[in-house]
Amino acid sequence: MILTLSCADRPGIVRAVANLLFDRGANIIDAQQFGDDETGRFFMRVVFDAGEAGADDLRAALEPIASAFAMTWTLRDPKVRRKVMILASQTDHCLSDLVWRWRRGELPMDICAVVSNHPAETYSSVDLSGLPFHHLPVDRETKLEQEAALWALIQQTGAELVVLARYMQILSDGLAAKLEGRCINIHHSFLPGFKGARPYHQAHARGVKVIGATAHYVTADLDEGPIIEQDVERISHRDTPSALIRKGRDIERRVLARAVRWHLEDRVLLNGKKTVVFTD
Repeated sequence: MILTLSCADRPGIVRAVANLLFDRGANIIDAQQFGDDETGRFFMRVVFDAGEAGADDLRAALEPIASAFAMTWTLRDPKVRRKVMILASQTDHCLSDLVWRWRRGELPMDICAVVSNHPAETYSSVDLSGLPFHHLPVDRETKLEQEAALWALIQQTGAELVVLARYMQILSDGLAAKLEGRCINIHHSFLPGFKGARPYHQAHARGVKVIGATAHYVTADLDEGPIIEQDVERISHRDTPSALIRKGRDIERRVLARAVRWHLEDRVLLNGKKTVVFTD
């Protein structure tokens, strides 16, 4: 089982949790915690063998402690795989990478749908066999209808996480709010620099010496959601915009994959406009 929690920092939190698990015969396998001096918040992730204790019994036992400390918390069996919907547009490298990692067992998820505003033929180089594919075309006149269809599909499939794998459509404020904390975007830039379209061309024009990518949760504020993961690579004056795009694809793939895996493993906790990430 995996327990995650956050609350106002005060003495006794770790002891209360550890004592409860001990009393229920559970064995703690891994525990990570962090107290944020700036916000006064405490964050904790505990992986444990529940032994004879059932999930419902543990939840009932945790309720009084969670109430006493005003915790935001989750308790989840990692054997139960989350349903994930992947959204993509014309560029397919992030979609291809996620599907490949999923097929190899690197990402503990069930892909409940692949959705694109482009037809299936766009992804002839991606192995989408056995995966439900949905083509939801969109333009300025049909954006509201397309988002309504997308939201209906999210509800219908029971998607617990939505991944924007270079999905080049801006989600409306309303849909972003509905997906708060469960929609991950990969931005092909080292945010907060070079937001919006064509960031590699922007970077080239400025003569930057490193390029990068950022995986973050989607919010109504474009490209300003809580950051989960970032990575960079050094470049030189010899690199053209095309070279930056090629190198950037590699960064985007690995950054998005790490962010998705960490979310699936309950390693990411929201801390206002930031995140606490308990990496492995």
